[in-house]
Amino acid sequence: MQPTLLKKIDAIAGPLLVHLLPRRRRGGATTAPQSALVIRPGGIGDAILLIPALRALVSAYPSCRIEVLAETRNAAAFQFCPGIHAVHRYDVPGELAGVLRSRYDLVIDTEQWYRLSALVSRVVRARRSIGFATNGRKRLFTDAVPYALEDYEPYSFFRLLAPLGIEAPSALPVPFLTLPPDAVEGAARLLAFIGERPFVALFPGASVPRKEWGIGRFRQVASSAVLAGYAVVLLGGEGEAEACEMIARSTGALDLAGKGSLAESAAVIGAAKALLSGDSGLLHIAAALGTPTVSLFGPSDPVKWAPKGDCHRVFASALSCAPCSRWGTIPACSHEGSCVDADPSEVSRALIRLLDERCAAAATLQ
Repeated sequence: MQPTLLKKIDAIAGPLLVHLLPRRRRGGATTAPQSALVIRPGGIGDAILLIPALRALVSAYPSCRIEVLAETRNAAAFQFCPGIHAVHRYDVPGELAGVLRSRYDLVIDTEQWYRLSALVSRVVRARRSIGFATNGRKRLFTDAVPYALEDYEPYSFFRLLAPLGIEAPSALPVPFLTLPPDAVEGAARLLAFIGERPFVALFPGASVPRKEWGIGRFRQVASSAVLAGYAVVLLGGEGEAEACEMIARSTGALDLAGKGSLAESAAVIGAAKALLSGDSGLLHIAAALGTPTVSLFGPSDPVKWAPKGDCHRVFASALSCAPCSRWGTIPACSHEGSCVDADPSEVSRALIRLLDERCAAAATLQ
């Protein structure tokens, strides 16, 4: 089922169903859960940023069977989190039906705004449920917690663990993704062409046109990196194949678009000296692996979504109306074209400085 269709169903049926379902009774079980379901619809980025909280949940309840209800588009992200016993897909009727037939001690709905996941959490048989008190969803949980648009998103997810007595760390542990060994081996095969040369990874894709930066600008940065002595590796799926081919043709970059699994792409990013990307799932994977990033933001708020720390450089839109995206929706706007307006020369300089710093630091440690 397509994400746009799910959102339409949510908009049409969600408000009515939220009010028709009986209110969840408060005062759920306070003993340590032996079974838990964590619901995470949406894309790869949200799933990756949820993993620090998931790992904290696994650590707090080592004997608990923890399952995830995701979507087809983000289910693969949970292979990076040890301790998850099963991943079901929200948009596959048979798998959803299996979850609804099960019984859990605890359900945690991590969706920030849309109602369908909250409705699922209400229908699932569970003694206790936790979710964000947004968009009329509060009545469907035994424990509804506040959500703040100003929080870096991993810390928003930690708010969901507060009713369980699990506190957020003062700083996120990095890396917080575990790469499967076969993915690391697969990435090494994909990278064999460039040998031992240090490289930068580029992801020229965008989930929506407003987040696009343009093939020509990515090509300019790739050319600058090559001139500075770095190899360039292009990442993406089928949707980025044409852009990656055009950039590779004029720069000599290694084009991996459409090649390898998500885990192998993550392993490539883990081996890179830096990643250049817009606001994307691959950006969050890089930050989660400790790979330095240069990120390009337009409608999304970098305060909430951009990687944090000294090894990350963020280019936010200078448009007066940016950031405008709230709750996963970009409003209609009179501004034409992309909202990402970073100057490619400035991005190139920032990226090469970051690469030089990373390589100098690596040489010092040897």
